[in-house]
Amino acid sequence: MTEGAPKRTAPWLLWLPALVFALFIALVAYNLRNPAEREVRSALIGKPLPEFNLPAALPGQQGLTRADMVDGKVRLLNIFASWCVPCAVEAPQLAELRGKGVEVVGVAIKDRPADLGAFLARNGNPFSRIGADNLSAIQFAIGSSGVPESFVIDGKGVIRYQHIGEIRPEQVPMILEKMREAGQ
Repeated sequence: MTEGAPKRTAPWLLWLPALVFALFIALVAYNLRNPAEREVRSALIGKPLPEFNLPAALPGQQGLTRADMVDGKVRLLNIFASWCVPCAVEAPQLAELRGKGVEVVGVAIKDRPADLGAFLARNGNPFSRIGADNLSAIQFAIGSSGVPESFVIDGKGVIRYQHIGEIRPEQVPMILEKMREAGQ
């Protein structure tokens, strides 16, 4: 080569960006066809509820304690809030579960009684008891990271199933099955 002449690039280097892009597209397509598992396996499944004693979320009603959860009856513990849009979306499913004999107890997260009362008036009240967790202490202690979230609790106060997100209509039979399994 003479001085001042441009250096020639290896021909395969010209195809390198196209190859990288093709690999990226193949990876995206693979992950779209084979999504990651959606079920979160909580470390607290099979473990007893922690001790707690929540005051009533609404005046004139009962609060919620761990002792309420160890009387031999399987319950659905629902973590919710009046400011949570998906909580309103799941309200009909909670009402359906209650209509099918499921006792639903609630833990209201960082809520004001007036807001909670308005939420329940709008969406119905499937709860036999609602405890106020204004510091999210119980929410975090049982492994909940957000609202809504539901837990199947057996009659001994042991967490048997954790459902993250709102309960959708097609999931009601699965929740009922989890309740039956917890009662065996």
